[in-house]
Amino acid sequence: MRIGLDMMGGDFAPTEAVKGVKLYLDTVAPDVHLVLIGDEQQLVPLLTEAQLDQSRYSVVHSSQIIGMDEHPTRALKEKPQSSISIGFHLLKSEKIDAFISAGNTGAMMVGTYYSIKAIDGVQRPTISTLVPRENGSYGLLLDVGINADCKPENLAQFAMLGTLYSKHILKVNNPKVGLLNIGEEESKGNLLAQATYPLLKENKQINFIGNIEGRDIFNGKADVIVCEGFTGNIVLKMAESFHDIAQQRNINDEYINKLDAETYGGTPVLGVSKPVIIGHGISKGKAFKNMIQVAQQMIESKLLEKIKESFEAEAKEA
Repeated sequence: MRIGLDMMGGDFAPTEAVKGVKLYLDTVAPDVHLVLIGDEQQLVPLLTEAQLDQSRYSVVHSSQIIGMDEHPTRALKEKPQSSISIGFHLLKSEKIDAFISAGNTGAMMVGTYYSIKAIDGVQRPTISTLVPRENGSYGLLLDVGINADCKPENLAQFAMLGTLYSKHILKVNNPKVGLLNIGEEESKGNLLAQATYPLLKENKQINFIGNIEGRDIFNGKADVIVCEGFTGNIVLKMAESFHDIAQQRNINDEYINKLDAETYGGTPVLGVSKPVIIGHGISKGKAFKNMIQVAQQMIESKLLEKIKESFEAEAKEA
């Protein structure tokens, strides 16, 4: 298994990326080889200082960096030797099995769409976030930002993608799917929610329990919570702000700490044909380590193969 990591992406790269690599290699079984993509002049001294097992990683030099504020499409076209461009080339040519970056999110999405392509039948790939519950388990909220405007059919597919991720990565048996709404009744909500409800209700591949409200997001009523990216991103950023406020007030709470973006590291792009993990721009060592672990879990669980099978089955039923 070969996992590619953009060492130049993120506000604290490459220093924190190297820290994440060390955390991962120090704690995970040695059947994963990391392909570290970045400027050798900056990387090699940091890797040497970290005293890593050189048999467990290799370095691929990149001479360019896509900045966080650059136009995604233009940057990918004009910077073929950037760490992100090289990462997608390696993934497309099957020289790595997954690609991770905390760099320019737009460039990551453009690269994903045009280099990797969506799985047949998937109208729009999606990104999700883990939702901590008080009992120690995790739910899944999606979409959380890349699909601000959606059609009912998109939300129905998010429910399928979220169900498969919850089942095979979070190990939830028969995940309960809830549609985020302003009331529990079937007739509640805006036009999108009202049109989505019957599609979820009729889908035999998911365990739809109906509408859930904002107060149900963290209580475990649903394992997979579906909404369009506009709402999902607001929920995500609000939850992260609770952690920031707690830190500012010197409150150390085990549950609130789970709302820290570092805990999850990054989110996979669900619905594309190869594992792509997008990290937060402020990612530090722990986040990079966790992103590598997510990529490893996706490969080991054969999640993408299971997604392909589900959408093929749905196409046959249609």
